[in-house]
Amino acid sequence: MKYVLITGGTSGIGLELVRNFARDGYGIVIVSSNSESFKKVKQKLEAEFDIPVVTYEQDMGKIGAAIRLYQRVKEDNLDVFILVNNAGIGLVGSTDKIDLQDDENMMILNVINLVELCKLYISDMYNKGRGKILNVSSVGAFQPGPYTSTYFASKAFVLSYSRAIRYEAKEKSVQVSTLCPGATKTNFFHREGTITPRSAMTAEEVAAYAYKLFMKNKSVIVPGFTNKIKNCLPVKLKMMFVAKMKSTE
Repeated sequence: MKYVLITGGTSGIGLELVRNFARDGYGIVIVSSNSESFKKVKQKLEAEFDIPVVTYEQDMGKIGAAIRLYQRVKEDNLDVFILVNNAGIGLVGSTDKIDLQDDENMMILNVINLVELCKLYISDMYNKGRGKILNVSSVGAFQPGPYTSTYFASKAFVLSYSRAIRYEAKEKSVQVSTLCPGATKTNFFHREGTITPRSAMTAEEVAAYAYKLFMKNKSVIVPGFTNKIKNCLPVKLKMMFVAKMKSTE
């Protein structure tokens, strides 16, 4: 059976993407640091879709997590056909106020382990001559983000890296796409310490749109008409908007 491996797949956009893949008969591999969520999600998915769901408890915010996860999945002989790097966090505040260790952990999660998982699995995909990767970035990737500087920069890295390896992978019959959602009604903003914008899309809407275009081999996926329009605005204007929204000073 072909499996989809997705990090951060127990809630929000990740869980809704899982549901779309499960609906089409893929086996599911969910990676999360929250073991309490696993049991409920696994039971619901297996009951609703009659597909196998494998779970791995792994904190992807630690150095070496990608390699450890890859080795564990290999030992279980699971054929990962699709990799979805969805796990990510954001931090808000001026760069001098955000804790150094918190910033480092975010970069490890958002950038380092994402790259390492891509490198590990894309090599397998090249050898098989098939496979797909979906990296979750953000509309924040398209401009700098005052008072959320490292987070926006990490998502800009994800977008740039993903577009580059997509170019390389097309000759190997492997697809790489990037999802750049805008504000979404998940617990992301709660963890970040800010209020979810009223214009935010639901995770179900984002995932349904993303899944449809991912399966059509779209390079960069931006859900929502408003988000597409915002991307057309001058960078300085977008930076001012972000600064006003994120500043706590």
